[in-house]
Amino acid sequence: MQTDDRRAADLEELGLTNYEARVYLALIRRDVFTAAEVAREAQVPRQRVYDVLEGLTRRQLAVLHPGRVAGYSAVAPEIAVDRLMEQQRRSLGRLERLSDELARELLPTWDSGRTHTDPLDYVEVLRDAADISERFARIQSEAERELLSFSRPPWVTPSENTAGLEATARMHAAGRTNRALYSRDVLDDPAMLEVIRRFAEVGEEIRIADSLPLKLIVTDGSTVLCDMPDPVARTGATTALVIRHPSLAETLRLAFHSIWEQSPTLEEALKLRDAASRSEAAPAEAAAEDGPVAEDPS
Repeated sequence: MQTDDRRAADLEELGLTNYEARVYLALIRRDVFTAAEVAREAQVPRQRVYDVLEGLTRRQLAVLHPGRVAGYSAVAPEIAVDRLMEQQRRSLGRLERLSDELARELLPTWDSGRTHTDPLDYVEVLRDAADISERFARIQSEAERELLSFSRPPWVTPSENTAGLEATARMHAAGRTNRALYSRDVLDDPAMLEVIRRFAEVGEEIRIADSLPLKLIVTDGSTVLCDMPDPVARTGATTALVIRHPSLAETLRLAFHSIWEQSPTLEEALKLRDAASRSEAAPAEAAAEDGPVAEDPS
């Protein structure tokens, strides 16, 4: 049965339908079949077998034997295969002629389109959240030399940014630059601290900025994606811009590195936070140890 399935698949590659292939394979098993017999042998619905046999006869792969009960027989396999191959060659020839004609007809339109340029064709505006997420993942995946990012709330979790983790690990292994500035809000979010530690583990360099104006990613000194909160639309709505412009990318790289040089590492920022917490707690603890202040008896 498996051999028949393979042979049927091969005949389908040569242009037969599945039913035609199964009926032909049934016909070669003996000299003549009636339509009902071949339907049973090939396991093809009887109401379909007549159309199938007619098609095989028309393609000269089967022979009709008229009579009170019509019979059918297969032509020799080598002849059938040659005829199928010839049909494929004729079909391929038609396709080649069609493709040549189509290419010639389309070429003038394509050439004229090359002369049209949009002054902002390097700017793409995205408003749908799914589109923004997809483009964010793609830009990270395509980064080759350098990946710089500003990250601020609302945060993207690792399950939503597997492309970022993979790109970080890949670039780190290749000795490339992957740096991220996170706003100080991350220090008060234990879940996000775990997230950025995962990025650090695969090679991301991390520093903590006092504040960041927006989410931003710059790749390879040429492509920028910035996610800007919409000042007019509903709360949480954003518009993302994808801009492929080396001059803008270089300007934002300079801004990134200016903030980077002034910002502490993650561990330094955590130490500063803990020291500030202890400093604030000390006066309250001292007051508690002194006890209540006695009232003036006078």
